[in-house]
Order: sequence, then C-alpha cells, then structure tokens
Amino acid sequence: MSESPVTIASILIFLLLLTFFIGIGIFARRALQRRVLKRFKVDSGTSYTLSRITQYMIITIGVLVSFNFVGINLSSLTVIFGLLSVGIGFGLQNITSNFISGLIILFERPISVGDRVMVNQIEGDVIEINIRATMVRTVNNIVIIVPNSDFVSKDVINYSHGDSTYRLDINVGVSYGSDLDNVLKALQEVADNNSSVMRNPQSEVHIIEFGDSSWNMQLRVWIPDVKQYPKIRNELESGDCTHVQKIWR
Repeated sequence: MSESPVTIASILIFLLLLTFFIGIGIFARRALQRRVLKRFKVDSGTSYTLSRITQYMIITIGVLVSFNFVGINLSSLTVIFGLLSVGIGFGLQNITSNFISGLIILFERPISVGDRVMVNQIEGDVIEINIRATMVRTVNNIVIIVPNSDFVSKDVINYSHGDSTYRLDINVGVSYGSDLDNVLKALQEVADNNSSVMRNPQSEVHIIEFGDSSWNMQLRVWIPDVKQYPKIRNELESGDCTHVQKIWR
C-alpha cells in the first residue's frame, strides 16, 4: 500500500478518471464497430466481439490507473481479490458464472449478434452480448434478458451458426382416395411457385406415414434465411398447401 493519504479530492479524481475511461471505452467500441471494422467489411459477429473486447480492455486499464492514483498498487489488489473470493463463496457464484460465461461467449463465439437462437424455449435474435447477460429479441418483438451461463451450461440451438439456410418441413394429410400422383405433383408446384424457396437444394415431397384415414405427407423446402421461416411457412400452409389439402381430402 502506498503511503500517500487518501483524501476526498483524490477520491473525486479517482471517480472522474474511472468515468473518463468508461466513456473512452464506450466511444472506442462504437467507433471501432461502426467505422473502422465496417470499412474492412468484417462480419457483424466478429466486429461486435472485437469492439467489446477493446472496450473491456480500456476499462480494465482505467481501473488499474485509477487505483494507482489513490495509492493502491497492484500488489495491494491481490488482497482485495482475496476478500472478493470470500464473498464469491458466500453468494456471488451466479454473478461470477455469468461473468466468465460472457467471456467464453465473446472469445469462443458459439453465438454472435444477429444469430437466430433457441434457449430456454425462447426463440429470437441475439441483439446484444454483455458481460453478465445476453439480450434476445423474440419473434414477437419482446426483448428477453438471458443470463450468459444459460448459453454455456444448457442446450442452445443456433439456427444461424455458420449457415443461415434452413430446411422447412410442411406436413399435409390427404385421403386414401386421392390421386397420389396428382398430389405429389401439386405439392411440388407449391414449392416451385414460391419465390422465397431455394432451387438448390431441390424441394422434395415424402410420404411420412400411413395414418388412420390419410396419407401423411411432408413437403421439404430450403430457404436462404432462417429468420424468414415463420413468414414462408405461413405462405405455404395458408396458401397452396391448404388448397391441395382441401382438394384431395
């Protein structure tokens, strides 16, 4: 510990320095993400990770500089961390777990900003990854704050990881008295006539099972963006697929 006395003035300067470095960190993150990395055409996920890490590094340096200003050197901080470890043992495990999980997410990138994910039965798009929690905007435009530990310790579906294409399955039941060849042809036309459906891979129609009173069939189509699947599913189910189902029931 330094022998420099801690005064009200030094405490105020300490707080001003801390606030300054936090502000610099936020400014650097925004400038790096919106200007610098954007010029190099870095993808949004990588850009977000690099800018966040830069912000945390600046804040960490600011904390160390601020502590040194009031006379607390690095060796003295080990005592503080030792006391914090005792507090962690008495009830801060959850906060620590989320903090470490946030670092894992930023460095390993199992999820990135913009990804469509399913966690805790919640489906939505990742809009922000913070050091404690991640914000997910659901398909109903509701923002859910999910603890980072949930993305590390639980099963998470990432629809967008590495590839945004998605296979959409539409189930259709037709009666046994229907002309099966016409049904297969009509379902294939449903896919071919929808501009949102990819031509490669090609759409397929399969008989899944023989039900009690119908052939249970499935139209499998590929779409380029998984985030569009609710809209395209609705188009297929409420449009031509429903029409086919009514004709051959």
